Amino acid sequence: MPTLKIFPGRIAQNAQHLKKLCGLQGVDLVGVTKVTLGDPIVATEMLGAGLRTLGESRLANVERLHKTGISHHMVLLRTPPSHEVKQAVRLVDTFLVSELGPLKTILEAAFEEGRECNITYMVDTGDLREGVYYKEAVEEITEAARIAGKSLTGIGTNLGCYGGVIATPEKFEILLEIGSKVEKKTGQPIKVYSAGNTASLPLVEKKTVPEGINQFRLGEAIICGTDVTNNRNVPGTRQDTFILSAEIIELKTKASVPEGMIGQDAFGRKPVFADKGKRLRAILNAGEQDIYSSGTIPLDEGAEVLHASSDHLIVDVHSCRKSFRVGDRMQFRLSYGSLLRAMTSPFVSKVYEHAI
Repeated sequence: MPTLKIFPGRIAQNAQHLKKLCGLQGVDLVGVTKVTLGDPIVATEMLGAGLRTLGESRLANVERLHKTGISHHMVLLRTPPSHEVKQAVRLVDTFLVSELGPLKTILEAAFEEGRECNITYMVDTGDLREGVYYKEAVEEITEAARIAGKSLTGIGTNLGCYGGVIATPEKFEILLEIGSKVEKKTGQPIKVYSAGNTASLPLVEKKTVPEGINQFRLGEAIICGTDVTNNRNVPGTRQDTFILSAEIIELKTKASVPEGMIGQDAFGRKPVFADKGKRLRAILNAGEQDIYSSGTIPLDEGAEVLHASSDHLIVDVHSCRKSFRVGDRMQFRLSYGSLLRAMTSPFVSKVYEHAI
């Protein structure tokens, strides 16, 4: 079975660094744990690094955190389906919403449960994920404020995750302008401007975050030390927070190009092969059910991940200085997407390492 080594102390270092960096710009952090399925050890390290708020998208993960005694402020990053709303208001403190109907349902359930909840209403500033389109946002959020009253504590936006739109000061200014107009119309203050995620960190680094933006929701940067939208490692963070280990189950020299007509693979992809002659290839006991092959980075110098089926990871080891045998294990760093699969797969063993 492949093994995923988790280094909580390294995640804590990332969280501590990013909290300090963002704090210099007046930005508070929500530590997003969803890629780890709400792992309580990872969450505890984030909180130990000084974060006060956690973000999750699935109630099962929130419940997992609560069962281990974690009772810090919790933000639900995805509007819950109607059948989960009553459970959600028992577990969650702040909801990110983008429709008036679910907003009413959440508030009614909170009233029935005797719970107070906070609402952050989402605005689509161009990435085309969740949120009311920014040119129509003032009217809808004004109505949300009428319905929610003081429970409407913030507005937010998301960039990079769907459309890959790069965060700019101008995108954040849109949010601030909407908030100002809503405040004038309703007389209610907008306390939280939740504008940033990992893709927004370059603005913090360049000190170009507009004044008034006061919350970022960070998962990838803390947990992986990467920023896939901007195709970079985040300065000052570690990327060796998770290491996958998989066993070589076949080691043979084969041609680098398949024989015959090339169609699509089992996942509907049409693979492309470079003719490098015969190469030594290792097949490992991990596949697309466990990892995202293009986001799996070998730690052995000269190794190259070629492709994967659902069960097999094929790695070119022809140029490696190290010699391998069947039964040896290879190690890999994982991208955010690959880590998501590894954490979700029941066929990957999770082991905590306390080395720094």
